[in-house]
Amino acid sequence: MKPKHVPKMTSDEQAEAFLAHDLSNLDYTTFKPLSWELHPKTARLNMRLPQGLVDAAKAKAKAHGVPYQRLIREAIERMVQSP
Repeated sequence: MKPKHVPKMTSDEQAEAFLAHDLSNLDYTTFKPLSWELHPKTARLNMRLPQGLVDAAKAKAKAHGVPYQRLIREAIERMVQSP
């Protein structure tokens, strides 16, 4: 049987629905650790941003079904991991 691949999910509800299925033949080779979730969040960041940028981040996060601070944290992580 062909290994099942993980579909692109944009909300917690979609992820929960996917996890409700039998995942015994799931192809785990494409999984990558989410280091921002694995490490404790002990550092604080305080910065001033234009209100429009904050509003846009909040709207994008809401559309993806995630908290806006997580969306910003993910963006920072992607930036530091890119070559």
